[in-house]
Amino acid sequence: MENQLRLAEFVATLALAQDNAFGQPLESQLRSCLLASWFCDAAGVEQEVRETTYWVALLRYIGCTGHAHEVATLFGDDIAIRAQTLVHDAGNPAEVMGDVMKYATEGRSEQERDEIVKFLQEAAHEWAVNNFRSGCEVADMLVQRLDFGPGVREALAFTFERWNGKGFPTHTGGEAIPLPMRIVHVSHDMEAIARLFSPERAIEAAAARSGSTYDPAVADVFVEHGLGWFDRLAGTEPWDAVLALEPEPRRLLEGEALDRALVLAADFIDLKSPYMGGHSRRCARLATDAGQVLGLGDEVTERLRGAALVHDFGTTAVSNSILDKPGALTRTEFDRVELHPMLTEQMLRRSPALAALNPVAAAHHEKCDGSGYHKRLRADTSDPAACVLAATEIYVGLTTERADRPAFTDADAATELRRLETEGAIEPRATRAVLVAAGHGEPEARTRKRPENPGGLSRREVDVLQLAARGLTTRQIADRLVISPKTADHHIQHIYTKISVSTRAAAALWAIQHELVQ
Repeated sequence: MENQLRLAEFVATLALAQDNAFGQPLESQLRSCLLASWFCDAAGVEQEVRETTYWVALLRYIGCTGHAHEVATLFGDDIAIRAQTLVHDAGNPAEVMGDVMKYATEGRSEQERDEIVKFLQEAAHEWAVNNFRSGCEVADMLVQRLDFGPGVREALAFTFERWNGKGFPTHTGGEAIPLPMRIVHVSHDMEAIARLFSPERAIEAAAARSGSTYDPAVADVFVEHGLGWFDRLAGTEPWDAVLALEPEPRRLLEGEALDRALVLAADFIDLKSPYMGGHSRRCARLATDAGQVLGLGDEVTERLRGAALVHDFGTTAVSNSILDKPGALTRTEFDRVELHPMLTEQMLRRSPALAALNPVAAAHHEKCDGSGYHKRLRADTSDPAACVLAATEIYVGLTTERADRPAFTDADAATELRRLETEGAIEPRATRAVLVAAGHGEPEARTRKRPENPGGLSRREVDVLQLAARGLTTRQIADRLVISPKTADHHIQHIYTKISVSTRAAAALWAIQHELVQ
């Protein structure tokens, strides 16, 4: 692969994934970034504010995968409800709650509707505070790993706050919200309203919400210049324009910095579902070991590792109501799952450095006999890295607990892999290398040492954290470990204190980073 990746290319790719999570067309958030940048030009803001605004516009919803599970638990399709509420006036709780109530109860039985209405009336505020805190906490943990200055991290903490103090999670308002986020609040909403309805309607919304949802000084500038900006946007290629605006000096990710960025992307992806935690890291580790068993060169092995880390980028477009479904998927649901390699390909191909990973990353569900997806082509057996990742994905998937089944034992997973090899679905040499790397059948097989208990956690606390990261409730954790719910809750609170988090999503990310879930 190309050994250099511009920071802006990487962050813009993360922005594409955020579009998926909100059910929006790719490059919607890039368009918002352009509007925010043009605002900065018109308003003559300081350079530091301009640079912070650029990054905040691209990273605004970087924590979105962290609380997708909680959103789906209440509303079913996390992506659909986010798309539904994206253009609403977030500074008007009555408007948002009315639509949320309608969405949550639609198609339900009378008893289910009554239960949902009761829950929302009694616990909606507490749920919203925790939900939005999760998004902000995860965002901060991820962005900190990209070494941005304090301004970006500070602004992202106010992602869901509003000028009138009616946002979440802390109800902060006015100029206590950093200016870059006040700008992005307007640019992001206006992009969506203009795209889904019309530029004129967006200008009307900016004027109507001035002084309530939005900083009036920001809204007034947008009302004055917005129609011209939308005309300009219509003739602009968002990806190229956003990269051209990257603040100087432009940071290059290469070597270890590039690998760290790809690992961050893997963690962002795998937070989407409690059943995915650590999946991409584990695939990268096993695939790399298998590549070494095959004697692949350093360059090919590096490409294989990078592809394994980002192969599931497209799952950000798949609802958790599908990813976490405890039963068999319908044909329509599986059609949606089949889209994720295609979306991975579409997102990675925009950047030369990431596009080099595509022949391996986008083919991770293809099979030698043409029975895979998304292209259903016969996998190119001349590309050993692609064959290794395909076999690795199956082995790791089988040995991981899913919503519809328990994890296979290592031995049963190996048996299944050998069966698929015999039937011609996966390439023999790659399959055997994966099995050797996983510890099957060869004396030189690699074995992975169990990680130490980080963060000062006890062995029991690690057990509790692993289950909490998987999305289990306190009652379910207690049942699994044969302890009382009170004891389980006591452990959870101690864990949160020790690892300095306050939400399940942040605890799950911490567990992934310390390789406690896999």
